[in-house]
Parts: sequence; structure tokens; C-alpha cells
Amino acid sequence: MTSPEIAWPRTTERLTLRPVTDGDIDQMLTYRNDPEVRRWLIRATVDPATFRQKWLASVEDPDDHSCIALVGDQHIGSGMLEVLDGMGQDDAPESIKVEGMLGYILDPAHAGHGYATELAHNLLSLAFDNLGLRRVTAGCYADNIASRRVLEKVGMRLEQYGVQDSWQAELGWIDGCTYALLKEEWDAAVSGEDEAQR
Repeated sequence: MTSPEIAWPRTTERLTLRPVTDGDIDQMLTYRNDPEVRRWLIRATVDPATFRQKWLASVEDPDDHSCIALVGDQHIGSGMLEVLDGMGQDDAPESIKVEGMLGYILDPAHAGHGYATELAHNLLSLAFDNLGLRRVTAGCYADNIASRRVLEKVGMRLEQYGVQDSWQAELGWIDGCTYALLKEEWDAAVSGEDEAQR
């Protein structure tokens, strides 16, 4: 379902999305390790060398559509869209590389301007319109209200609310949320947007 022929950079109304380069990694580590960001991530700490290696490897992986987000020349955050197999019996061809997992991290200096929503929306477009995926999921801590709002603004529905299903280094066991969207839901929403603009 996915293709290495996806054209980069991708542009939105205000953002340019492109694959990461080695020169981006130090800035990514800076905002990724900011206490306001780190408190919402599954891994509170990362090894810088491993982080660099993983991000640079994503550029060559046809199932990993990770990117950085720029406003003009200013690096403001990063996004991730990983293509996965769906759950299915006996490795049925219908379940191979048909789902996506969405994620994003925004530099707190650029929060509150709708950039995360714009980034997530474009990654969903990539998933459904370009890659032809059937379903995309995203997870966050339940107390991460800003991230939950982003996922809801892009049309994703709360599918699971897990009570104390996630460990957070400062808070202990806390609640987590899983959001999801199907291609037909995406298509209906985009069709509705098109109608509203006419």
C-alpha cells in the first residue's frame, strides 16, 4: 500500500514538511527534551546517539514517513506516520501494510498557533490520499488536553480510554487515550469540507 515515491517536501497553508537531515537532530533533541514536552512522551529520556540513528534511518524506510515541520526556514516540530500491518488471521493480504500510526511533537515556543493540527491533518492526507491506508491511530496521555484537541480537530474519534494504562515518570500510572480514523470517515469529512467551500 505504501510507496517510496511520495513527493517531499509537502506543503500546507503555512508549513513545509520534509524528511529529517542530520543538521535537524540537535534542535529536535532540544525541544524533545524540554520538560513541557517530555512530560507527555512515552519515553521520558532518550540516548542522543540512538535518537539520531533512528531518525536518520527513517529517511530510508519506505514504511516510515517521519518528517520535520518548518514555518519558512524555522524548524517548529516533527511528525511521524508509520505504516503497519492491521490485525488479521494468517497474515491475510488484506491486513498487510494497511494501517498507520500518527504522532507529532511541537517545539513549545510555537505552540498555540494551530501548527500541530495542520501537521496532523497533512499526515492524515498522506496516509489516506497518497498511501491508501484504511485506518490510522494515535495515542496520548488522557491529561494531554492539547494533543487530544488536535486529534479531535482533525476528525479522529476517541476509541479507547485506558484507566491507568500508562506509566508517567512524575505522576505514576495515569490514563491513556487511543484515537482512530477510517479512510471512509476521512473521505466523508474532506468531501464535506469541499462542499462547504463551494
